[in-house]
Amino acid sequence: MAASEPNSNPGPRGDGTLQLLQWGASILGAGLVAVALLETVLGGFSPTGASTNTGWFALIVALMCIPFGGLLLTLGVAKWLRNRAISRQG
Repeated sequence: MAASEPNSNPGPRGDGTLQLLQWGASILGAGLVAVALLETVLGGFSPTGASTNTGWFALIVALMCIPFGGLLLTLGVAKWLRNRAISRQG
C-alpha cells in the first residue's frame, strides 16, 4: 500500500491511542463489575451507603473507576477519531 492511501497509516506508532482505549475500557469495566457485585452479591446500597464492609469497598472502587475509566476511554476515542481524520487528509 502506498502512504497516500487513506487508512494506510492510522497514526504514528506509539502515540498511546491503543493504550488509552485498552486501559480506559479495562478500568471502566472494573468499575461496572464492582457495581454489579455491589448490587447482587454484597447487599446493595441505600441513601446512607453500603450495607456491608465489602460493599463499601466495592462502592469506593466503583466511584473511582467509573469516572476515571470513562475519561480515559473518551480521550482514547477522541485520539482515535483525530488520527483517523488525519490519515484521511494526508
